[in-house]
Amino acid sequence: MGKYTTTSNFHYSPYKIVIYGPEGIGKTLLAARFPEPLFLDTEGSTRYYDVVRITQADGRSLPSSWQMLQEMAEAVLNGELKCKTLVIDSLDWAEALCIKAVCDKHQKSGIEDFGYAKGYTYEEEEFGRFLNLLNEIYHKGINIVCTAHASMRRVELPEETGAYDHWELKLEKRVGALVKEWADMVLFCNYKTIVIKGANPMEKNKAAGGKRVMYTTHTPWWDAKNRFGLPEELPLDFGSIATLFLTENPPEATTATTLEAPALKPQTAGEQLQMEMPTAPPPAPVSPEDFKKDEDLPFTMGDDAPDLTGVPKELADLMRADRVTPEQLQAAVARKGYYPAGTPISNYDPGFVSGCLVACWNDVKKLIN
Repeated sequence: MGKYTTTSNFHYSPYKIVIYGPEGIGKTLLAARFPEPLFLDTEGSTRYYDVVRITQADGRSLPSSWQMLQEMAEAVLNGELKCKTLVIDSLDWAEALCIKAVCDKHQKSGIEDFGYAKGYTYEEEEFGRFLNLLNEIYHKGINIVCTAHASMRRVELPEETGAYDHWELKLEKRVGALVKEWADMVLFCNYKTIVIKGANPMEKNKAAGGKRVMYTTHTPWWDAKNRFGLPEELPLDFGSIATLFLTENPPEATTATTLEAPALKPQTAGEQLQMEMPTAPPPAPVSPEDFKKDEDLPFTMGDDAPDLTGVPKELADLMRADRVTPEQLQAAVARKGYYPAGTPISNYDPGFVSGCLVACWNDVKKLIN
């Protein structure tokens, strides 16, 4: 008997879905309706929503670096954080972290500094590795939902005399193409506008409507796709696609308390990752204090937390997540001959911190271990 076989019977499979549209259209709220979603929040858009999100030990939900973003996703892959749907909210903010990591690694101040589009090639390769990580999570039976903002581009065809506007993912061109190929479904969300013609030639046309819809198939005016024979236009509601998930009713909101995630492995980032679960009581009235940025919030770690005073934020977040002390890092740096033993981390060259320590954090951890 050969080592390959065939099958034709249908069985449930998770989905890779991209939801994009203009700001405020309701992408995050739509993603929150998927089965048991867990948000990896790159831009802070879930802060005032009753959703489950991955947080750092100090309660912050925003990953401060590309390396931390990947560690959070790896915690889901390794089973330390449980969910049925992993939501990346949003891809364009994740891309900004990716670009910074690529530039730091190659000691460039911007993606254009590489010349001859090499920077975009490096970015495409790095982002592709992240999509491969999401693929591994997908193969564990977990849905992947990515949100993204939309941008409008003017399209002019050489053989035509006119031009038209086209909505597309707000991502670098190569990365956007990669994401569209990767996804099973790309849903474009927008407000449906109806133009009402004037009663006579002298009267101007008027716009009416404002109904929120999502488009499932590609047109000259927007990017979209699906592999499931969906109608071209659907109401912007999870109920429109709920049958794909073999559930009779859309999932209800979950109510629980904060849970500590088990350790990924000894002295790794998973020890400090946790799931921030939604709470049942209605939110308190919003005050100006509620709008503080994550960077302005005080740290609330235990007494055993290492003192990271003077350590650059991106590096400090990685050290805090992996329980790496300044003394351990200084010893590793001295062992490789970069700085003398005992040199304060605050005295390290910023380029060395971002381009060597942060960009190659996994290698640094191996050296420390």
